[in-house]
Amino acid sequence: MQPLESYNLFAPETAENPFEYYAALRSQAPVYKMPIGMWIVSTHALCLEAMLDPETWSSRFIQAMGLPGGTTGSGEDAPPIVGPTTLLSNDPPSHTYFRKLVNKAFSPNRVKKISASIEQISTDLISKFEATGKLEVVEQFAIPLPLTVIADQLGVPRDDLASFKKWSDASVVPISGMATPEQLVESVKLTQELQAYFIDRIEERRVDRKDDMLSDLVHARLDGERPLENLEIVSVLMQFLVAGNETTTNLVAAALQFLLQNPAELAKLLADRDLLPNAIEEAIRLETPVCGMWRVPTRDAMLGGQEIPKGAMVMLRYAAANRDEAVFEDGEAFKIDRPNAKDHLGFGMGIHFCPGAALAREEARIGIGMILDRLPNLRLAADNDFTHQPSMLLRGLKKLSLEFDPA
Repeated sequence: MQPLESYNLFAPETAENPFEYYAALRSQAPVYKMPIGMWIVSTHALCLEAMLDPETWSSRFIQAMGLPGGTTGSGEDAPPIVGPTTLLSNDPPSHTYFRKLVNKAFSPNRVKKISASIEQISTDLISKFEATGKLEVVEQFAIPLPLTVIADQLGVPRDDLASFKKWSDASVVPISGMATPEQLVESVKLTQELQAYFIDRIEERRVDRKDDMLSDLVHARLDGERPLENLEIVSVLMQFLVAGNETTTNLVAAALQFLLQNPAELAKLLADRDLLPNAIEEAIRLETPVCGMWRVPTRDAMLGGQEIPKGAMVMLRYAAANRDEAVFEDGEAFKIDRPNAKDHLGFGMGIHFCPGAALAREEARIGIGMILDRLPNLRLAADNDFTHQPSMLLRGLKKLSLEFDPA
C-alpha cells in the first residue's frame, strides 16, 4: 500500500484495478482531497451519511461542473445536449415530483408484467448459442438482454436495437472521465440523434397509448399536477438507459465471472438455487457497476472530521464503501451466502435509490438462472483477461468467454 498521493484514480492502471487504492483511502484518509481538488469519500458509514442528507450534500453536480442546461447543439431545431434536471442531478422539491412519476413506471406490478418478457428474451438468446459450446457473455447475452427489455419498454422497435445500442453507449461517454475530445464530440452528435428519436416516440404515445413504461410516463398524472413535458421525459429516458441497460449488462457478466472463479460458491448455488438472489447482491457489492456518484455541499460542511467548502466536488465512492471491512467481514471475498450482502450501496440510498433496482435484480435473477440451467459444465475459457471498459464511473468487463457442453 502506497501513500495516497502516489495513486491516480484517472490513470488506466488504477481504473482497471482500484482496490488497493480504495483500501489505502479507507485506512489513511476516508475523506480525502485529491491532488486535482476533488474530494473522495471511501467508507460505508461516511458515504451513507452524505447520501441520507440531501439538504447538505446536493446532487446538482451538473451545474457545479459548469455543464449547460437546456442548450442546443448545432442548428435551431437541435434538441438540447443537456436537458432539464429531473432525477440523478436534482434535489427536492423538484426531484420529488419527477421521482413520484417515475416510481409509477417502475411499480412492482409493472416489473411483474415484464418478468415473462425477460424469460422469453433469455430463452431466445440462449437458443442462438447453446449448440455451439461457446459463449461470449457480454456481446451475446449481457448486452442484448437488458437492452431488449428496456427498448421494448421505451417503445423502441427491435429493428432499431443496433442504433439504440450505439446511442446508449454514447450517452455514458461524457461521464466516463476518460474520454478523448474526439469521443466527446461524437457523443454529442449521437446523443442529439437519440433525443430526437425519443421525442418522436413520445409523440406517438400521446396519441396511441401502449402497455409500456414510456406510455406510463407520457400519460402520468399525479395528484392533479401537470404532466411531464417532452424534454423532461427525454431526460428521464436517457437516465433509464444507464440504469436499465449498461449497469445490468455489467452486473450479469460480473456475477458469472465471480461464480466461475469461485467453484465452491458455484457449487453452493447449484445445490441451493434459493441463494441466487443473494449471490446477485454479493456481485453488486463486489463489482459495483456504478462505482460512485458526485455530491456538492450546499454550505461549508464537516464529513469524517474534514471541513469541505461549499460548492466543492465530492465523489461518494460506492465501490470503495462496498468493500469496507467495518461492514463486510473479509470484504474482498465473494461469498454468496454473506448475511449482509444487501447492505451494499450499489443502487444508491435515500431519495436517489435506483428506481430500476427491482428490474435489474429480476433481469439478473432470470438471465443468470437460465444460463446455469441450460448450459451444462459451464467454465471459463482460456482467453479471458478480465479487463474492463475505461471509465472511472461505470465498471464493466470488455468480454467474458465461456465454454460448456453443447446441447
